[in-house]
Amino acid sequence: MLVAGFPAGAWGTNCYLVAPAAGEECVIIDPGHQAAEGVEEVIAKHRLKPVAVLLTHGHIDHVASVVPVCGAHDVPAWIHPDDRFMMSDPEKALGMRIGQPLMGELTVGEPDDVEELSDGAKLELAGLELTVAHAPGHTRGSVTFRMPEQADVPPVLFSGDLLFAGSIGRTDLPGGDHAEILRSLARVCLPLADETVVLPGHQHQTTIGRERATNPFLSGLAADGTGGGAPGAAPRRGM
Repeated sequence: MLVAGFPAGAWGTNCYLVAPAAGEECVIIDPGHQAAEGVEEVIAKHRLKPVAVLLTHGHIDHVASVVPVCGAHDVPAWIHPDDRFMMSDPEKALGMRIGQPLMGELTVGEPDDVEELSDGAKLELAGLELTVAHAPGHTRGSVTFRMPEQADVPPVLFSGDLLFAGSIGRTDLPGGDHAEILRSLARVCLPLADETVVLPGHQHQTTIGRERATNPFLSGLAADGTGGGAPGAAPRRGM
């Protein structure tokens, strides 16, 4: 399996291109601010053919390049319906005043083809199997994408802004809810095997085992979502 990721734009949001191997079809996960050029570089380097864009949530730092990327390759974007409005109205998602500058010129709006994600859905795209988990708390429509273990490759979780190395997503923006994100962490992350590789929306990769042992929001978390860290303890990463 090929996973090529790079941090994009002002927020350093991780964009991932995933394929069974070089020279094959791929999916693109979270093409955020100024990600289009990097996407094209990875496509050319590995001779990939995109078939879909998958979005972990609707914040502008994860979707800012969705229109040009989808348009360049004539592919659909997949997003949870609760976050779909953010592609066309990013200021509302951030609680900003109308007309307040947002990182200069950004391309906002929906691509021509939008598909909606649902909890538990299994996507079979580009020869890959990805299981969707609705994981609200950072936003109402946040999701993760999980890939099963295959051959010598451990299971992989694209966690978006649900889980980071040593922290979790912020919950102080519109649609955020700290108690809800703890419940999502308990439901989505706690049952996973320790060897599951976590590829987050910001900063470096980790594993479920490492986070279970050291992340203050996961190490003390009960199955019902109680016992996690306090809201103010999570450092802000991205939006």
